Amino acid sequence: MQFIQFIKQEIEWIKHNDPSLSSTLEIWFMPGFRALKTWYFTHKLYPRHPALARILSLRAQQKTGIDIHPGATIGEKVFIDHGSGVVIGETCVIHDRVMIYQGVTLGATGKVTGKRHPTIESDVVIGAGSKIIGNIVLHHGCRIGAGSIIIKDVPADTTMIPAPAYAIRNQYGRIDVPNIASLEGKLNTVLRKLDDDGQRKK
Repeated sequence: MQFIQFIKQEIEWIKHNDPSLSSTLEIWFMPGFRALKTWYFTHKLYPRHPALARILSLRAQQKTGIDIHPGATIGEKVFIDHGSGVVIGETCVIHDRVMIYQGVTLGATGKVTGKRHPTIESDVVIGAGSKIIGNIVLHHGCRIGAGSIIIKDVPADTTMIPAPAYAIRNQYGRIDVPNIASLEGKLNTVLRKLDDDGQRKK
């Protein structure tokens, strides 16, 4: 894709998804847009001039707070909103019409070589602070809630959320947290009783 076409599509997609915009001029100063502009050139440089590509991507990271490895593959109409703290690894593949919020990591595990970063299919939204780790796939149309940690494939059109925060202390002191294993045991007891009652009625 030519650079001008890439820029036009990015601007169109950002306008479509950011209700806070008051003018197109604002887009040119958005960290996500600036980071993707730099990625466009570093990605083309990377196969023949990897050192130069890494230097340019490092400068973009310093200016925007967004770390996109030049080896990453990114499709059309990708919007990195706010952007601070976003990390996109070398073998990551991002398809079209993807929304990525601040603090997202698309990372790898350990020292695995080859394809070791996630694949993000089209029309996916990844909430703030989410960590998508390893050679896994977020399939088409899924939604990842803020703060989620994903280490396995996510099926198409699935919404994932992390465990919500719970209180452990208030003004009166420590709050007892229910023991999950105990609650599961009680639930299983109730279910067995219901099954037994059902069998007797038959």
